[in-house]
Amino acid sequence: MSVPILVVTGFLGAGKTTYINDLLHGPHGLRIAAIVNDFGSINIDEALLESATDEVIGLRNGCICCSLQGDLLRTLKQVLEGPRPDLIVIEASGVADPQGIIEGLLDPVLWQAARLDGIICLVDAAEVTQTPARLNDALWLSQVMAADVVQLSKCTGLAAPALSRLELQLATLGKRRVFGGDAPPPAIGDLLGLAPAGPRKGGQPVLSGDRFVSAEWRSDAPVNLAQFQQVIGTIAPTLFRAKGFVTFTNKPENPCVFQLVGQRATVAPHDRETTGCALVLIGERGTFDPDAALNLLNALV
Repeated sequence: MSVPILVVTGFLGAGKTTYINDLLHGPHGLRIAAIVNDFGSINIDEALLESATDEVIGLRNGCICCSLQGDLLRTLKQVLEGPRPDLIVIEASGVADPQGIIEGLLDPVLWQAARLDGIICLVDAAEVTQTPARLNDALWLSQVMAADVVQLSKCTGLAAPALSRLELQLATLGKRRVFGGDAPPPAIGDLLGLAPAGPRKGGQPVLSGDRFVSAEWRSDAPVNLAQFQQVIGTIAPTLFRAKGFVTFTNKPENPCVFQLVGQRATVAPHDRETTGCALVLIGERGTFDPDAALNLLNALV
């Protein structure tokens, strides 16, 4: 019997890693292998998930689309050659068109051993409500339209009418299985078996991955918190997403996870052993200047 594959997709910062982390820790008793993909060579999501399951494999340097399909298939083969998992979860990068993953998983040989069984799309309810233009974003639409299930994230603080309006907008796109708000997320069993019988149809053009550019910054030394906040405040208006690990000079023994989505930024303690910093910053080509951002960050040390 082939192993089911669940693909988790969603726009930059929608909460995919948090969702998968909760999924892995759920009371299901399943052996789950997770494959995560980051836009860049620093795979932050892999590090954030590695404590949640014994088998987390990171794919780096882009989205799982045309350029990484070969890597994805080789990774799936590697997973299937080891102790057989009950489920394989693939986290797509926030810049990835899931159609590229669907194309990769159409391989007839793979289908005998592992099958695409469901696609769930995380939608940042707060971001979409505050940025209505996202509803017309080609990548966002491709991610939503590919999904069997939509999970609304970051609903806290949103008024009921705003959530209802978003659910109605998703319904007009043909999305009937929408979870979020006060409703708990669906269990793993409710996410599987939703795919059409047999392999999904391919052939849809995959959106180009050259819309976004990234900067990757590392430092072996901690940085000053106030200066770091000032630099991020300067760069943030040109960013879609930033994430990584940071240590500060006032408490170098306490590493933190830094997350930025749009203009929302958080710094939280993390138990990962590190003495420096590793950040990935993502913005739109022509708006975000990676070199200028790196110059500002390098000045911190």
